[in-house]
Amino acid sequence: MNQQLQYYLQQTFGLPDKVDSRPQAEIFLAVQVNELIKNDFNQLVQILYRIDVNETKLKQVLNNNPNQDAGKIIAALIIERQLQKIKSRQEFSKKNNPLSDEEKW
Repeated sequence: MNQQLQYYLQQTFGLPDKVDSRPQAEIFLAVQVNELIKNDFNQLVQILYRIDVNETKLKQVLNNNPNQDAGKIIAALIIERQLQKIKSRQEFSKKNNPLSDEEKW
């Protein structure tokens, strides 16, 4: 699993160190999301807003999968969005730093 993603999930959702694959992370995160749905829905909404999960996409996926675990769906969307952000940061970093490692010395 991507180290940046793992760090983010540890900081935000308390992901244990032993969880080191995306499927494991999704299962753990689904449990956390379901707890938030039951006990602190406003906190979940704030997290989704802060992560910038697309609200339209979230509603569409939930509506298209009414018999699926909402926690699993939301967990997958959270991970997908975080990976998009990590990729964007890496691409932006490369564009702003056109020098090769040899030229940097």
